[in-house]
Amino acid sequence: MKQIKYLLVTIVIATLAACGTTSTVPLTGRRHTISVSDAEILSLSKTQYAKFMASAKKSTNTRNTQMVVRVGRRLANAVENYLRNNGYANEINNFQWEFNLIQDKQANAFCMPGGKIVVYEGLLPYTQNEASLAIVLGHEIAHAVAKHSAEQITKQQNQSIGTSILGTVLNSAVGNGTGDIVNSIASTGFSLLNLKYSRKNEQEADYMGLIFAAMAGYDPQNAIPFWQRMAASSQGAPMEFMSSHPSDATRIRNIQKWMPEAMKYYQNGQSKESTTIQSIHIGSGKQKRARNR
Repeated sequence: MKQIKYLLVTIVIATLAACGTTSTVPLTGRRHTISVSDAEILSLSKTQYAKFMASAKKSTNTRNTQMVVRVGRRLANAVENYLRNNGYANEINNFQWEFNLIQDKQANAFCMPGGKIVVYEGLLPYTQNEASLAIVLGHEIAHAVAKHSAEQITKQQNQSIGTSILGTVLNSAVGNGTGDIVNSIASTGFSLLNLKYSRKNEQEADYMGLIFAAMAGYDPQNAIPFWQRMAASSQGAPMEFMSSHPSDATRIRNIQKWMPEAMKYYQNGQSKESTTIQSIHIGSGKQKRARNR
């Protein structure tokens, strides 16, 4: 009986793994399989972003709004340069960058697929400067570049399909009622696995975001004091095992480990001319700008 169960589980897992398109994440080289298309994700992102912004209140602080746009554009330029020069030029078409600062006391920011960036005013007391803001936005942009949203949707689809198939087959193979129990257990297992992968996504975004900020000419050493400030404010945070984000201590240790590499990108950028003209996709068109440091 156990052998039948193991065989069926293996078949379901193998079937799900064969579905989708396998691609490589920029910078990290990690391979992942995605079963939803860019067009589907971008359409969903566009709809949800428009709905969010329709109810959000944009900041009335002109200076801070201009800062968010300035940092966002600088990062977008660096990201597109990297993609263009490292075999991912076709991915640039997936980004129509937008940058918004909204009135909200939460210390939060996000970048939806397609480059739709939103910063909450409550984050700025923690960032305190443009370089720290670049660390946060680099992290959020990394989620979009690495297609983490599509990856998570794929996992959820596989979880739903896999548990359904497994329950149906086991009910037929070993009797009614068995599949219901298996569905419950498999669902718990899959959820924990997704949490683990989600933490891996967050770690990947931390690394990529640090490098993107350095590429854009922001000193990556600002990352450590920023996350220390965030750690000081995160009283009562959930245990790392049940959280989708790394603990503050783990995040800081990782950043310290990656810092020598990030500094090489930063110092290399500092040695180049500061007047290179590039174009980035803003909204429905393009805008040219000079890269500053």
